Amino acid sequence: MQPLEILRFTYGPFAENTYVVVGPSGRRAMIVDPGIDSEPVWDVVRDRGLSVGLILNTHGHLDHVACNAFFKRETGAPIAIHRADLPFLSNVSQQGAMFGLSVEDSPPADLDLVEGTALEFDGVTFDVIHTPGHTPGGVCLRHGGQMLVGDTLFAGSVGRTDLPGGDWDALVASIREKLFILPDDVRCLPGHEGETTIGRERRTNPFVGDAALGIAR
Repeated sequence: MQPLEILRFTYGPFAENTYVVVGPSGRRAMIVDPGIDSEPVWDVVRDRGLSVGLILNTHGHLDHVACNAFFKRETGAPIAIHRADLPFLSNVSQQGAMFGLSVEDSPPADLDLVEGTALEFDGVTFDVIHTPGHTPGGVCLRHGGQMLVGDTLFAGSVGRTDLPGGDWDALVASIREKLFILPDDVRCLPGHEGETTIGRERRTNPFVGDAALGIAR
């Protein structure tokens, strides 16, 4: 399976990663997790002559959805999120106020990301993997050896569970039972910091890896 071109941009006070996934046609793109201060991504999209066909949120925290409204206005593209995180979209401004930030509420979602229902985009499909724990509706999107993991899994870490809707046991189960069963070489593109692989995290992650849980292989 041919890898897709995936561009990463890091913005805002939370150093959140916004991704542009370019479809195989080279003309269509989806914007994943347009967070705080990610408006400059639009300049890149326009300069490359890309048509944005989807705005996708891996979960509903403000640092991943704060520019939903901006990109919706500019592109008219549908917004996709898991239904369990829909409540977050209507209170983005309240989330921002908790951190002293002025942000815009998101428009309502247009598409529901459902585990077991493939997401089709520009002639390719993404597996939708529901990974609750960081939020109730967190998802990972896998296309072959590439996977957008949001804030579920990081290089050497995992998503925090001390925010509303967080659940540590659910997060561990999501990672161990849904992500760590995937091949070692699957690249994980997270919502913060740099990428990693399933194999590396399964072996060495200090929170959910085999060594941390005393699992010998």
